[in-house]
Amino acid sequence: MMKTKFYKFVGIISLAALLTTCAGCSSTASSTVDNTSSKVYARPETVSTFEDAKKLLVEGNQRYISGNVLNDDLSSKKREELVTEGQHPFATIVSCSDSRVPPEIIFDQALGDIFVVRNAGNVIDPVTLGSIEYGAEHLKTPVIVVLGHESCGAVKATVDGGGEAPGNIGNIVDKINISLEKVKSSGVGKDKFYEECENENIKNSLNEIKKSSIIKELEEEKKVVVVGAKYDINTGEVTFSPAE
Repeated sequence: MMKTKFYKFVGIISLAALLTTCAGCSSTASSTVDNTSSKVYARPETVSTFEDAKKLLVEGNQRYISGNVLNDDLSSKKREELVTEGQHPFATIVSCSDSRVPPEIIFDQALGDIFVVRNAGNVIDPVTLGSIEYGAEHLKTPVIVVLGHESCGAVKATVDGGGEAPGNIGNIVDKINISLEKVKSSGVGKDKFYEECENENIKNSLNEIKKSSIIKELEEEKKVVVVGAKYDINTGEVTFSPAE
């Protein structure tokens, strides 16, 4: 009698353990399915128009905001493909070096998809402009995006430092100071001063790019569009300015 009760007790314990294990298996399987349900990123073979290029950037940014990013191919096979077939990015992006603003991530793009030029303050100097020209003329990207962002440290340093800075940082400040002086003369209030300086700095960089004879020619031939954009570091959203 005692043995019968004992085996019944052991059987109940074993059954409970089995059910617990199965529940765990079910959870693991569900998690695995979720992880593999993301589609591997694959953009069109050719992106030759501004509209198509901008659409890919906007869609990528929306995925980034929602947290539903795609499973970009970072395999050795993909790297080998980029070596043998070369790079064919669909956008040239000039952005600030700020560690919170990585273009490949905020636009959810894969290896070889965007040609990125970065410096503190997203300003334009001869080296930066040469890189932009290379992206547009040689790599044939149909869009050039000047990507500024909120809470830009380079802009804030220029405003707070009175337009001066030591060493080579002064070269960056000199570029941003053009926008600073323009905003000063506009009479904008203190609450909007940093924001307006950031916006004006994006516009100034756009104007500097458009002065390039190479970019001018490409614009006239309708092969490239130069557009401004601003990244909200709180929401993750990129807002594009209207193309001129």
